[in-house]
Amino acid sequence: MLIATSVSALIARMKAYMAYRRTYRELSRLDDRALNDLGIHAGHIGNLFRADMR
Repeated sequence: MLIATSVSALIARMKAYMAYRRTYRELSRLDDRALNDLGIHAGHIGNLFRADMR
């Protein structure tokens, strides 16, 4: 049971990381004006969801 729980936790972390990378990639493609419309500064993209990854 402990192994199944560890594997499930690992899979969940991998999915969260993949979602973070996808979001980062999509936001990085936007220009400054589009990011400003979203209330995001280009320099903050990497930090937006990093706390969720811990």
